[in-house]
Amino acid sequence: QVQLVESGGGLVQAGGSLTLSCTASGSVFGINAMGWYRQAPGKQRELVAVIGRGGTTDYTDSVKGRFTISRVQRENTVYLQMNSLKTEDAGVYYCNMGLHWGQGTQVTVSS
Repeated sequence: QVQLVESGGGLVQAGGSLTLSCTASGSVFGINAMGWYRQAPGKQRELVAVIGRGGTTDYTDSVKGRFTISRVQRENTVYLQMNSLKTEDAGVYYCNMGLHWGQGTQVTVSS
């Protein structure tokens, strides 16, 4: 019904940048809150950033000032711009919209 397709993950050196994208397709209507989560090995999945229905954004403290979430509604796409990446940022990043999740995209940060 609803599919979230992610892209942009990869390998980057500490201090570098990556941009993740997530495009929703299927029965998607109106403006929905969307978020990015991540899960490092052996750790719980945590919220990284969220953009609300009205466009407001919130971030977990550890990424404030480094990550930016944005949305292009006409493309049903949400982005996560990640700058000054740290090894602690490594993990699988998941796009979320309500009860729907993307497949996850791996972000690897080398020291």
